[in-house]
Amino acid sequence: MSRTDDGDWQVRGYDEARTVLRSTATVQAGLGIESVEKLPARVRRPVIYRDGPEHREHRRQTARFFTPRRVDQHYRDVMDRVTRAQLDHLKSAGRAPLSDLTFNLAIEVACAVIGLTESRPGIKQRLERFFPEKFGTPGLTSLHGIYWMMRQNTNWLRVYLGDVRPAVRARRRGRRDDLISHLLDEGCSSVEILGECLTFAAAGMVTTREFVTAAAWHLFSDATLLAHYQAADEAGRLAVLNEILRLEPVIGRLRRRTTEPLDLPGNGEKTLTIPAGAHIDVLLDHTNLDERAVGPQPQRLRPGRATSEGAASPGLSFGDGPHKCPGMHIALLETDVFLSGLFALPGLRMATPPTIGFVDGIASYELRHCIVEVGTAP
Repeated sequence: MSRTDDGDWQVRGYDEARTVLRSTATVQAGLGIESVEKLPARVRRPVIYRDGPEHREHRRQTARFFTPRRVDQHYRDVMDRVTRAQLDHLKSAGRAPLSDLTFNLAIEVACAVIGLTESRPGIKQRLERFFPEKFGTPGLTSLHGIYWMMRQNTNWLRVYLGDVRPAVRARRRGRRDDLISHLLDEGCSSVEILGECLTFAAAGMVTTREFVTAAAWHLFSDATLLAHYQAADEAGRLAVLNEILRLEPVIGRLRRRTTEPLDLPGNGEKTLTIPAGAHIDVLLDHTNLDERAVGPQPQRLRPGRATSEGAASPGLSFGDGPHKCPGMHIALLETDVFLSGLFALPGLRMATPPTIGFVDGIASYELRHCIVEVGTAP
């Protein structure tokens, strides 16, 4: 534990972090929650910005969309189909940016879960504009702020008109077994459904794109790891991906605010009490290296490593507690379906390694410009 100059607390230990994330004395902070809190009280917040009984009930009711059994039975076919289409494009073109292939995969899988299946052409471009590589700060006090405010509102409208409204209209005529139908049954307005869809788009599309690229980079760069991955069954391959994710969490920082004093274990020292109203940053790239939880040599990539009781294979990369990522099984399976198909292609090679960018607000990496090629090398 440590404190920053502005008084925020930083948690680096696994057990301490899990206590923060599971506690009912903490609520979501960061991720733009300050802007969401300015919405009119009558507008229901997206689930990621809610806490308490309402949040827990929503997660209970929607858990069925994300169980391992449902993922295997309902979404595997989508993953297989989209993977074949992306790999056929790669074979036809001979080369392609890996981030484009993986973003197309993540979009179609997430849309199947959410129910965005009536979109007009151009969903990829709309989402790329909504989630640009660099963000500005909207406001009314400068030309820069006005530009980003207008751009943000325009992008909201584009996604609503091109993707959300057609899906909502179709499900008003007849419900389906997807998230949008569930939200309509709960009485959500189209604007509220838009907020939920964009939240799931960020969690299910953007982060998955980054992880698939990160995992592929590891496999391209380590022949022994690649051989292990290709020789393993599905459970063994997922163990490799979990270990990569432990070392390369896409979201590197989770932020919480205490609503009452919170006691944390002190790693052999006396219990530490964090006061109410404090902000806590959980530093996942540190918690996932805690030897108490993940064993010796935590910086080495060792699939199937023995962890302490209760410690997850990917560490806390999917979070923990009420806000734990519900789509973890989807993300891991679609990554495996895509990569096992990609690395089965004859003559596959990485022509250009990715460039690395960072999103400071969530300590997330962005991997771009990785070019993969197939066929006979020149």
